[in-house]
Amino acid sequence: MQQEVQVITQSLTFLQKNQDLIIGFGLKLLVAIFIFYIGRWVALGVSRLVGKALLLRHVDRAVVSFLSSIVYAAVLIAFTLMALSQLGIQTASFLAILGAAGLAVALALQGSLSNFASGVLIIVFRPFKSGDLVEVAGISGVVERIDIFQTIFKTGDNKKIIVPNSQITGGAIVNYSAEKRRRIDLTISISYDSDLRLAKQILHDILQADSRVLKDPEAVIAVGALADSSVQLIVRPWVEAADYWAVYWDSLEQIKLQFDAAGIEIPYPQMSLHMKPHKDEA
Repeated sequence: MQQEVQVITQSLTFLQKNQDLIIGFGLKLLVAIFIFYIGRWVALGVSRLVGKALLLRHVDRAVVSFLSSIVYAAVLIAFTLMALSQLGIQTASFLAILGAAGLAVALALQGSLSNFASGVLIIVFRPFKSGDLVEVAGISGVVERIDIFQTIFKTGDNKKIIVPNSQITGGAIVNYSAEKRRRIDLTISISYDSDLRLAKQILHDILQADSRVLKDPEAVIAVGALADSSVQLIVRPWVEAADYWAVYWDSLEQIKLQFDAAGIEIPYPQMSLHMKPHKDEA
């Protein structure tokens, strides 16, 4: 019993001697806790704002969730360091440790971080979106999904191709769906013996008969070149992007059928071989 009284007495004495220090530390602790909870509220609000902004830009929900989590963690870490510094804890050592760990992770995951950065660029600048027909990294296909590390394409023959994002942003991107209208470029060759005016009239009638060919801009039909064995006609109609290939294939078929019916020859490469007689045979 005497020992317990002695311990209590010593504790009261310690509290009396260090009263100011304890009160000061308690106030700092309360401020640190307040900063931490304010930080949680701010981090949650900022992450929600980022998520809503990305959803308005029609970014994939999985990507939105991932980026929102990163924003939340970054803001919360910043407020946590502020709270620790309020308690008198030197945060420089924490920052040094985080920096060293970040450098080690960056070196180990250099390729993945490059893909991540490229994914962020694709999301922010939106060179294409899901459903667009594009040509990137040597492949052509429809964008099926944009992930944070790779983009998934589906080709015309129903193959799924997964391309790392760094390969996409590191080269040229051709987006065939970016504009509503596209121009079809055809080069049709006819022989020098064929009727040029009749050929141009047939081409004009074919385009006029196709309702998918736009009237404005007007299609161009002109002589493109006088080649070695043919007269080359350029045919350039404008169509809606969705009708491009259908009009392309149908136009070629109609040109062949109607040229055959009108007797207009589409020449093919030929080689003439002249045999020179030997002196003994002459």
